[in-house]
Amino acid sequence: MALIDDAIYVDGHRVATPETLQDVFEVLKDKKGFAWIGLYRPTDDEVRSVADEFTLHHLAIEDALKGHQRAKIERYSDTLFLVLRPARYIDEDERVEFGELHVFVGPDFVVTIRHAESPDLASVRHRLEGTPDLLAFGPQAVLYAILDQVIDEYAPVVAGLENDIDEIEDQLFDGDQAVSRRIYALSREVIEFQRATQPLIGMLETLQAGFEKHGVDVELHRHLRDVLDHTIRVVERGDAFRQLLQNALTVHSTLVAQRQNDETRRLSETGLAQSEEVKKISSWAAILFAPTLVGTIYGMNFTHMPELKWQFGYPFAITLMVAMGFGLYAVFKRRNWL
Repeated sequence: MALIDDAIYVDGHRVATPETLQDVFEVLKDKKGFAWIGLYRPTDDEVRSVADEFTLHHLAIEDALKGHQRAKIERYSDTLFLVLRPARYIDEDERVEFGELHVFVGPDFVVTIRHAESPDLASVRHRLEGTPDLLAFGPQAVLYAILDQVIDEYAPVVAGLENDIDEIEDQLFDGDQAVSRRIYALSREVIEFQRATQPLIGMLETLQAGFEKHGVDVELHRHLRDVLDHTIRVVERGDAFRQLLQNALTVHSTLVAQRQNDETRRLSETGLAQSEEVKKISSWAAILFAPTLVGTIYGMNFTHMPELKWQFGYPFAITLMVAMGFGLYAVFKRRNWL
């Protein structure tokens, strides 16, 4: 059953707990207080039943049925419709899980439609029932308490994201190759967190203006200002996280480029060293080749070689080989090949 809890409140006290939606509507007419109906993943028929009873605007009902809405606040005559994006940090998987909460607030009713495990509306109801003076302010007090709970549940998310960013900073300078993937994954979560939290500032400012216009008690004004202060701090933390991740990505790119440059320099140095060795080997090969060439020519023993019977042929050949060797050595030495 989608009906998690429902109650009729008069002067800040629970006076009835109807068992069905139809009972809620009937008792509310008798008691003249306000109803708080909590639904968890209701069917379309259940949502339409509530909409028909409280005359909810069809566009708001369409958004509630469709789901996957951005955080927003809309007013339809004397009814407020809010979409909130609660979140919780899953420590085992190191990820943020986002939910969706629809809230309808009218003169004599509050309807909450929850599509995820968070926020913990049971604790909100328990806290309000323990402070009847606050609950006596009516549906606006319930709306304040729900907003306060959603914002408070962002605190563990902020702490979890901050811890993940600290770990990323350690990974960056440890040379972990998987850090870039983690940066991108965490950036997506931070962006989603910003989408959930940034609209809240404008929503709360709109509520403040509405409270003044409709003469809501000053005590609720103070409570709402406190929620707004907490929201601003949460939004600022989200902005800081995104900037830190962008800086981390820049640092990572710089470190990768530096490592690539170091590797390229090492390869260049190795290539230069190899080139020097090749020069030396080539030089000595040329020096040794010169006397070999002369010796090969004079070793052919043709009958009609003029130098074969020359008296100075042998000294000439030896001198030529030595001279060519020293000559080549001098040339290579001057060119710094040796």
